[in-house]
Amino acid sequence: MAWGLGMPRIALNDSRYYFNRHESWLAFNRRVLEEALDDTNPLLERVKFLAITASNLDEFIEVRLAGLLQQVEHGYRDTGPDGLTAEEQLKRLSSEIHSFVTDQYECWNRVLLPALAKEGIRVLSVATLDRTGKDAMDLYYMRQVDPLLTPVTIDPSHPFPHVINKALCVAFLLRPRRRPATTYLGVVTVPRKLPRLVRVPTRGQRTDYVFLHDLVEAHTRNLYKGFQVISSGAFRATRNSNLYLHEEESRNLLESVDSQLHNRRKGDIVRLEIESDAAAEIVDPLAEQFALRPWQIFKTDGPVNLSRLFSLAEQTPRPDLKFPSFAPRVLSFAPKVSSLYEQIRKGDVLLHHPYDSYQPVVSFVESAARDPNVLSIKQTLYRTNEDSPIVRGLMEAAQTKEVAVVVELKARFDEASNIRWARSLEEAGVQVFHGLVGLKTHCKLALLTRHDPDGGIRRYAHLGTGNYNPSTARFYTDLSLLTCNEEITSAVHAVFNFLTARSEQKSYKPLFVAPIDLARNSIELIEREAQHARRRRPARIIAKVNALLDQPVIEALYRASQAGVEIDLIVRGACALRPSVKGLSHRIRVRSVIGRFLEHSRIFYFENNGNPDVYLGSADWMPRNLYERVEVMFPVRNPDLQQRVIEILMHYLKDTAKSRILSSSGNYVRPFHGDASRNGRNGSRFSVQDYFVEHPELGF
Repeated sequence: MAWGLGMPRIALNDSRYYFNRHESWLAFNRRVLEEALDDTNPLLERVKFLAITASNLDEFIEVRLAGLLQQVEHGYRDTGPDGLTAEEQLKRLSSEIHSFVTDQYECWNRVLLPALAKEGIRVLSVATLDRTGKDAMDLYYMRQVDPLLTPVTIDPSHPFPHVINKALCVAFLLRPRRRPATTYLGVVTVPRKLPRLVRVPTRGQRTDYVFLHDLVEAHTRNLYKGFQVISSGAFRATRNSNLYLHEEESRNLLESVDSQLHNRRKGDIVRLEIESDAAAEIVDPLAEQFALRPWQIFKTDGPVNLSRLFSLAEQTPRPDLKFPSFAPRVLSFAPKVSSLYEQIRKGDVLLHHPYDSYQPVVSFVESAARDPNVLSIKQTLYRTNEDSPIVRGLMEAAQTKEVAVVVELKARFDEASNIRWARSLEEAGVQVFHGLVGLKTHCKLALLTRHDPDGGIRRYAHLGTGNYNPSTARFYTDLSLLTCNEEITSAVHAVFNFLTARSEQKSYKPLFVAPIDLARNSIELIEREAQHARRRRPARIIAKVNALLDQPVIEALYRASQAGVEIDLIVRGACALRPSVKGLSHRIRVRSVIGRFLEHSRIFYFENNGNPDVYLGSADWMPRNLYERVEVMFPVRNPDLQQRVIEILMHYLKDTAKSRILSSSGNYVRPFHGDASRNGRNGSRFSVQDYFVEHPELGF
């Protein structure tokens, strides 16, 4: 668009053109809740979606909302791109969160519980059990529960107990039988080791459960003998879980993180969840004890921890009420090829998880550990599973070769696990590094140096968009590139030198590395498309990310839209960019895909005048990824693989089943289902995830 006389120039930094990041995140969690309400999903999967919304909200409260509370307490008055102060955000968010929680329990009580009951799956109160069920639960309580409980009665000699972050507790209003004019508050912490839903033995095809806290409340006579229990209520307190590290002052980062984990258990309480029928004589003392404002108290019309409903879906043996299982495609070698290294030498390998098996990535490390020709291994670890075959392979390799691992200790909520891995790796002889002061190591890199049969030393690399975690690789969508391209492996080697020695280069081409040049290069690629559009050349941008929040990137996208670039953005979560604004973002379309698998891959496509550039990476377009972490964005250069990535993106743009389109008002709406070109046969909705399950050949 040419800006001529009489046409005002739009200020790209105007706060009206940016959505609040936290409100946008809540809109994402509402889309997850929609999946719990969607009766086209299997019933037990809908229960899992509801549990996911609760788990998501927990993290939002204890990190994001807690951070805003601290900003208000410290008098922080700065605003973000949306022009809102921390206090203004809190006022808006508190109302939205309460509304969301109300909708969660509506979903549970009015939709899922009745649907489960129709399928013979019941969640009962202890009081409604038949004699056989009550006897079984009494026995379970006496054998499994009672020995682990420590009841406390609050009085001058028994101060209020420390409440662990997000631990389920039960409060009791007690009246001593000898002194009926006096009341006390009792508190019991429910053991975390026990399942929150207890299976009740039944005859026939029914599956019955009771909540553990209900079982505890039903047996208060065993806990508070000599008292009359007037009322009770299960509750849960959520604490500020941010870690505050002074890395520059720390002599040992591992010990510093370990110490801060203990402080997390003592962080200020930012939310109290308590059963809605709990008496004011219970709620008010708890609110006073935790120094909470009224909006920080959430009265729940049901179980106070909906994330525990995961166990309902997992324990219930009803495969007919779950997503059909599928076997990911296994990488098959070319004729006369006998090893993964030989396959990589024939050409780069691209894997699209979970549709393609994650086993080649595991084998990349495991086989290297046993291969006498492999001389060294270098790897980053951000999050991995408890029984990681990759970590075991690294430990085994350390017995015979040089192994260096960069373990990110500050991966939120995986700090304790990563500390254990770091210590175990060190004990096995691995050189363990903890990255760079002030930066999280979030890139996904593995590098092998091998003496190949042809007599040469060759490096092999794995670069990915997801964590080295075989467990989450079964339900996260990610992309992996296995290559021995000298230019790429040399750049990966330089990145490891940056991580272990702070040996910083001006450029790591063909890689883009945050915080050095990834943001700048990304913006330059966007600007290049704008230049092509101004010269009437083919120009288009398609980007798939988890979040889009960085203002400089958003401004570059606005400029490209104004220049004539058609832009499609696939943003799973929070998006601050306001699309479809005339004269600003009318060429920008934003969609979010929420389905069976967690969309986690980051893909970037630039038309470039008919010579496309395709990149994959570990970074979202967010300030923390671009400026506060070590991230890597890497090119896909093989023409066949590049075309496959483009096809993957195009199929996302066709989705009409699990996509929602972001409007200029901030609402997400379903695509128009009447467009036959975007639907399947007979006008049915097209699901991109279902399509990839059926057509995994788009991976490699």
